[in-house]
Amino acid sequence: MTRIELKSTEQIAFMRDAGLIVADIHRALRQAAQPGVTPLELDEVSAQIIRAHGGKSNFLGYGGFPATVCISVNDVVVHGIPDDTPLREGDLVSFDCGAYIRRSGQQWHGDAAFSMIVGGDEAGSQRARRLNAITEESMWAAIAALATSKRISCVGEAVEAVTEKYREDDWVAGIVEEYTGHGIGTAMHQPPEILNYPVRGLQPKIRPGMVLAIEPMLTDGDIATEVLDDDWTVVTRDGALAAHWEHTVAVTEGGIWVLTAPDGGEAGLAPYGITPAP
Repeated sequence: MTRIELKSTEQIAFMRDAGLIVADIHRALRQAAQPGVTPLELDEVSAQIIRAHGGKSNFLGYGGFPATVCISVNDVVVHGIPDDTPLREGDLVSFDCGAYIRRSGQQWHGDAAFSMIVGGDEAGSQRARRLNAITEESMWAAIAALATSKRISCVGEAVEAVTEKYREDDWVAGIVEEYTGHGIGTAMHQPPEILNYPVRGLQPKIRPGMVLAIEPMLTDGDIATEVLDDDWTVVTRDGALAAHWEHTVAVTEGGIWVLTAPDGGEAGLAPYGITPAP
């Protein structure tokens, strides 16, 4: 089995610093993402926040990616490249953001994503509101599961349980299978791979010192996806809406700590009776 990087208390604190940069990117993007604004303009918002904090983008140049943030609109699942197409009221947009800092001669990474409806929830369709809410809930349920479970398979089980909770007669949110959560630390993507659906067989044990990016991606239709000719943009094959939520989560001796949430995950974990453990 591939080695999983375990972090010390000091190293987790470094990652909290990186995570708070990502949280500030989220804050700025939520404010700036208005009808008529272009994804290219929003990428500059992200770049300015990273510079202001003395961090570096872990997206820009990663495998040739040309921007500091992935901006995925409507049927784009993930890895959308910012362009000059203005956002429209009612668009369902996902922002996948990252940054790193250098401490003790190493990089320490933060990675988190959120989805929103441009113009506010009331501007979106009922389907967009439903999908976004279910995706966010599935992320928090999966994070909460880390606090009480023994193996990372709890993530996929929690995500599926939330989608089943909201199953309707002719509809259930689709769990995208090709793209997963991951370990994170001195690199943005590390072992273990964290599946968003249940699988058979033993998965890695949850251990103090793990830092994990939990990131469900759900669709309003079929789960089949395809990559566009730019070799980055992932879209739903049937044109259905997609949503994406993610946080970087540390497993500590005392519990879990959401490094990319300003409150450490307090509000998101409260419905599950869990208090963050910095």
